[in-house]
Amino acid sequence: MSWTERQRALLGAMGLRVWGETAPEHALATSDAGLEDAAAPASPSDPDPAPPRPAAPERRRAPAPQADAASPPPRASPAIDLGAVAAMEWPALREAVAACRACDLCQTRTQTVFGVGHARAHWMVVGEAPGEQEDRQGEPFVGAAGQLLDRMLAALQLSRADDGDAASRVYIANTLKCRPPRNRNPSAEELHACEPFLVRQIELLRPRIILAMGRFAVQALLRSDEPVGKLRGRVHRYQGVPLVVTYHPAYLLRNLPDKARAWEDLCLAAGVAEAAAEAAG
Repeated sequence: MSWTERQRALLGAMGLRVWGETAPEHALATSDAGLEDAAAPASPSDPDPAPPRPAAPERRRAPAPQADAASPPPRASPAIDLGAVAAMEWPALREAVAACRACDLCQTRTQTVFGVGHARAHWMVVGEAPGEQEDRQGEPFVGAAGQLLDRMLAALQLSRADDGDAASRVYIANTLKCRPPRNRNPSAEELHACEPFLVRQIELLRPRIILAMGRFAVQALLRSDEPVGKLRGRVHRYQGVPLVVTYHPAYLLRNLPDKARAWEDLCLAAGVAEAAAEAAG
């Protein structure tokens, strides 16, 4: 990979080494502002309602009340046709995500966050769950965390643009397609409900390398509860596709020393992607 002076300057501004060159001792000493609010704990569940009183048999029943136009939307239904999802192409899959009511997050979201990038990108980045800005804009990894990710990808000559050379493009998706209220951690049921959509995105994309960013992406793709720090630094596999684990950019904004480790992970992924490209001819 050839490096322009502009790219070297970009890496220098980030405190990162050029891939294949010696890392500086002061790597990633810069700070980033604008991190979204930390996740708030989930509110306790409401107590079970008291059972209804049985109606006296000798009394006539009152007529059923008419539906109020201002009534809340119906609760989520867990029914997802897995066979239908597995056969969907990109447009139908996007529509299915937008209409999904498989968990209660459909009642609090502003909009779903499907994914962004080239439909044949060689790289796929999988994050965790949308935050406040993602929920507003409908695109994954925006705000301060997204800006950091874009800078790190640009240092490897990669972009989330949806056109151009597929080898230099990245497709970005989240494990969860809806924002949990107050950025709380997603539940196991919510992750399970969204899983068919992520699986189909990977099947359609057929990436040459997957970058799993953060604990919940790791849990969804590797079925592992081990910390990110223990899984990074080596190549895993998801359905035969090489997978590299690294820290989520939002975590890196709070833990500056681990930016250097994240850059090492990106360099590892770049090497794997290049080897796959050479093998493919």
